[in-house]
Amino acid sequence: MKSFESDVEAANAFHEAYHKLTAEISKVVVGQDEVVRLLLTSIFCQGHCLLIGVPGLAKTLLIQTISSVLDLDFNRIQFTPDLMPSDILGAETLDRDRNFKFIKGPIFANIVLADEINRTPPKTQAALLESMQEYAVTIAGKKYDLDRPFFVLATQNPIEQEGTYPLPEAQLDRFMFNVLLDYPSYEKEVEIVKNTTSDVRATAQHVLSAEEINFFQQLVRKVPVTDNVVEYAVELVHKTRPNSTKATSVTNEYLEWGAGPRASQFLVIGAKCNALLNGKYSPDIEDVKAVAKPTLRHRVVRNFKAEADGVSVDNIIDQLI
Repeated sequence: MKSFESDVEAANAFHEAYHKLTAEISKVVVGQDEVVRLLLTSIFCQGHCLLIGVPGLAKTLLIQTISSVLDLDFNRIQFTPDLMPSDILGAETLDRDRNFKFIKGPIFANIVLADEINRTPPKTQAALLESMQEYAVTIAGKKYDLDRPFFVLATQNPIEQEGTYPLPEAQLDRFMFNVLLDYPSYEKEVEIVKNTTSDVRATAQHVLSAEEINFFQQLVRKVPVTDNVVEYAVELVHKTRPNSTKATSVTNEYLEWGAGPRASQFLVIGAKCNALLNGKYSPDIEDVKAVAKPTLRHRVVRNFKAEADGVSVDNIIDQLI
């Protein structure tokens, strides 16, 4: 890995690497620029993502492409009602000498796609919690560390809720971002069809290694941030809490629960990364706003009046911003 003489030089290299990453990803995945930005932001912030979108929007292809350009190990887990925790984490088995041997599960990868995470019971969903928070799993009393970088991308289908198990708030809070994946535009879909119905297959080239990703993750943490930006992020989170000193009339009217301190942390670290991606050396309030919706939308709970009035979480966040 190349060494840098200063953090400024490293920040410039990070900005350049981001443009190379998006250029390579766009060879395979057409459109979805905002989704790609948020996914890369969460990776460089050492966070995890919850991706919500209807079937057929290339969620799996997107994360496979990202793992390829980042030169990382990738595993996909299809969540089903009969999936057990050991199917994810691994289990101890007897070898031919009748000694216990630990067989690692698919969680032991750099990027893990948890496909349709709400299709499996809470017991299996909870198996991910320790790995997402502690970057380790515990089997039979022994702790196994996961390789860094480690990133969990969980997907959910918003239109099919039969036979599903909603993620508990404690687990939702472990995800840095909740990213909504929408249909492509008419022009983008024409381009998608042309690219995927010919005999020419686009491939993305490696851009960053695991060592470089770990370095840039630490660089993001070192970005200086002014007090007014931190205070804006914390105040925004406090505005989501009904009956608090910072609560607005919209909050008290439409929200049942607000976001916790982890939201404030993710807003600031996300703003730092967003600043570097845009060639800046320190975040401003606009960088906080750029990550506000994906950070807050899964951490606030609407009340019945909001649902009855057809007021979405994004509408409420827009008014708070």
